[in-house]
Amino acid sequence: MGVQLPTAFVKRMEQLLGDEFEAFMTAYDHTPHAGIRVNTLKIPVEDFKERSPFELRPIPWCATGFYIPHGTKPGLHPYYHAGLYYVQEPSAMSPVELLNVAQDEAVLDLCAAPGGKSTQIAAKLQGSGVLVTNDISADRTKALAKNVELYGVRNAVVLNESPDRIAAAFPHFFDKILIDAPCSGEGMFRKDEDMAKQWETHSVDKCVVMQRDILRVAASMLSAGGRIVYSTCTFAPEENEGMIAEFLGAHPDFDVVPVPSEAGFAPGHPEWMSEEVAAAHPELWGTARLWPHLVEGEGHFIAVLQHQGGNAAAMEDHTESGDLTQREDKNDRALNIDAVYPRKKQFLSVKEALTPSGQGRHATGEPKRSGKGMDGKSGKGKSARGLGGNKSRSGKENVKSAARSPQDVLESYHQFVKEQLEVCLTGYTVVYGDRIYQSPLASHRLDGLKVVRPGWFMGTDKNGRFVPSHPLAVALRPSEAVRSINLSSSDAEAIRYLKGETLSIPVERMALRNEVQPKGYTLVCIDGYSAGWGKWQDGMLKNEYPTGWRWTSV
Repeated sequence: MGVQLPTAFVKRMEQLLGDEFEAFMTAYDHTPHAGIRVNTLKIPVEDFKERSPFELRPIPWCATGFYIPHGTKPGLHPYYHAGLYYVQEPSAMSPVELLNVAQDEAVLDLCAAPGGKSTQIAAKLQGSGVLVTNDISADRTKALAKNVELYGVRNAVVLNESPDRIAAAFPHFFDKILIDAPCSGEGMFRKDEDMAKQWETHSVDKCVVMQRDILRVAASMLSAGGRIVYSTCTFAPEENEGMIAEFLGAHPDFDVVPVPSEAGFAPGHPEWMSEEVAAAHPELWGTARLWPHLVEGEGHFIAVLQHQGGNAAAMEDHTESGDLTQREDKNDRALNIDAVYPRKKQFLSVKEALTPSGQGRHATGEPKRSGKGMDGKSGKGKSARGLGGNKSRSGKENVKSAARSPQDVLESYHQFVKEQLEVCLTGYTVVYGDRIYQSPLASHRLDGLKVVRPGWFMGTDKNGRFVPSHPLAVALRPSEAVRSINLSSSDAEAIRYLKGETLSIPVERMALRNEVQPKGYTLVCIDGYSAGWGKWQDGMLKNEYPTGWRWTSV
């Protein structure tokens, strides 16, 4: 056996599994299965199957998921950089499929980093509704935000908050909530040996405390008739059936929706908690377990929790307290210039809305002084790099840019959209310092929260000139930009672009719309799918691919 399993874990699994124990242990001798999920925000599944550079085999529980051969390196292909697929462990694709997301819904991914399930939810929304994706770890939200951007998500808000604070801002707001709960990680031992080594310190008991609080708070954010999917990647019944039994006891207005077994999913085991739990909650047999000896994937637990509808007293209490306004906001998708914000904080606060003079103020009209740096901690001299950072090469704030009024910033943005794009922008335009976003939410929904991204990051105003962002480019279709250039994935030219090199491109290769002149910002596509910006002039394409995103392999 390649994986060194904790002795206490092995003994417990032997006791629980009985006759299945030997088959379970044999699974650890096998190589973990690799998978990718097609990003249907950018390419339909059938189109990807026709051009896939890898051998594909369908994953039974996910129509957009495919097994790829062991040893395949999907991250080393231009399609990865164009956001055509997400590299994801096969079992991890199952919770979102059971969430049953529909277009125009409001969805919360509560424990989201690094973002695989968030991008899966976004693909189901297809740009409609709103996705709020959150992680309590500030460091992990960096990968979360990058993945949301790489995969062309236009309607997501990225938060770095505790569940309680989100609940205070969004009581009974979400139609669907995904809880991919922090857990002891027993189901990932085969895939990640470090998790096996850390198991004794990252104990089941510690995880149960977190899971209990997360489930409790999530219920207060769900709308009447909504659905919660709770999942873990562990086998411990205390973190699975035990958590759901507690939740059902405290929330009788929820039912367990039985998970179909056709894909090889096994039923839950309430009797592993106790015979009393099994007798009190026979519906727990309708939860699901993914076992590595029964499916081609790692270990998971999934419970689908459906609210019974609008008659529950817990929901009625909120009908007249502002929740109707929240529900109306979800359907208001007209373009609005909603709010503007000062520069020197990483996180947004709606109470810091700018006056026409550009001064940050409280609702009382007094200037606001935070005293916090980019990490939210006290300290001087720390620039806000997350949302509002804009340092010059000398390390000092760009005073000239900061002095521009929000109206001037918006003017340069609107001029760029008018001249360079053919895209229908929905939601709310938010200006944060010199950065501009299109947000799916009205700004008061984010008041006081730690917001990593309030929406689709459109670009930056630099002294009166709008500079489009990389997230803007990768979320566009070629038809939405007045200039585009197509590179072939089979040509070294595409990799040269992804490495940041300047390319020689004759004007004949450019696709120009509306009789626009060829000089200027150009959407660079790979096999017809957007990958980033370039600036074309006199036969040369200056590379605008950001340094931190570039192809680094030989």
